Amino acid sequence: MNHKVFDETRIKIMASTMRRNILDMAYECGSSTHLGGGLSIVEIMATLYGAVMNFDVADPTNAGRDRFILSKGHGVLGFYAALTQAGIFPLRLLETFQHNETDLTSLTVMNANLGIESSNGSLGQGLSMAVGIALYSKLRGKTFNTYVLLGNGECNEGEVWEAAMSASQFKLDNLTAIVDDNSMQSDGESSQVMDMLSMPEKFRAFGWDTVSVDGHDISSLYHTIAQRDINGRPKVVIAKTVKGKGISFMENNKDWHHNRLTKSLYEKAILEIGVS
Repeated sequence: MNHKVFDETRIKIMASTMRRNILDMAYECGSSTHLGGGLSIVEIMATLYGAVMNFDVADPTNAGRDRFILSKGHGVLGFYAALTQAGIFPLRLLETFQHNETDLTSLTVMNANLGIESSNGSLGQGLSMAVGIALYSKLRGKTFNTYVLLGNGECNEGEVWEAAMSASQFKLDNLTAIVDDNSMQSDGESSQVMDMLSMPEKFRAFGWDTVSVDGHDISSLYHTIAQRDINGRPKVVIAKTVKGKGISFMENNKDWHHNRLTKSLYEKAILEIGVS
């Protein structure tokens, strides 16, 4: 298993390369993609796969691996980019994104050999799956940890809170949830669509160890996520992010929740990130 040493410079390079991977996938597939939410999770995913999680690139189904569940299905571009930069599957596979007969569809399809632990369609289901995996680990005396990424808009779903209650009830301190809190969803600002008020207060009320962090600060993300207190409580990291992070015309713009990247816009975005 790959037990990593935290190297902030390396993770920053990984994140920059992931943004380039995301833009390449979005442009080369020739259709609309979920760019905004894919870009907001880049530092989170780079930190998880580059510094926090234990896995074996030569044996992706190793029974002792940490599990990651992408509940926020609209972050799929950031997820695929992370799996590539982590070495779990090759860069050339990204060229097949959203093409016929690809393994890299617009929403994930479970394929453990590629590091994809769960399928995704309807939002709100990933936390329930993560609770089940973490509970299995507890009951069977396993030592792996489970991580799950949710979107702030996804937290409108009632199933999220049923799962949150279960995680607390079963004392799943081997479970970490991360909320990509970019304050937006498909229809606009989350506070206008369905105001969740204080997300940290809600999770605390459900018995979770709750921490808020800048979701683009790699050092803060690492030290927050990696710190694990065996206190009988599941942990949630509320990561404040920017939708479309890194591309000026996409940032905080709901039009880029799901949109097509034309040649001129692709070239403009590439210049902004400055990664060859």
